Amino acid sequence: MSCYLRHMKDVLDEAGIVVVTPANRKQVDQAVHQAVGVAYKDCPTTWKKVKQDITGDENKRRALIEQIKTAVG
Repeated sequence: MSCYLRHMKDVLDEAGIVVVTPANRKQVDQAVHQAVGVAYKDCPTTWKKVKQDITGDENKRRALIEQIKTAVG
């Protein structure tokens, strides 16, 4: 599992996304990177941005959830 996805369980649950396979994990990981505008595989920067978005502002949290949900399908 990506270095930060385990910390996003509540966000992924809210988006209706279940991470179960390696391929699924990669797809979700790429979607999160894309949603926060960070190059793929830069986990520390991505997690920092995700934390800001999900804890600082409810509107940003909802927008992030929608972006991830749309990207994963």
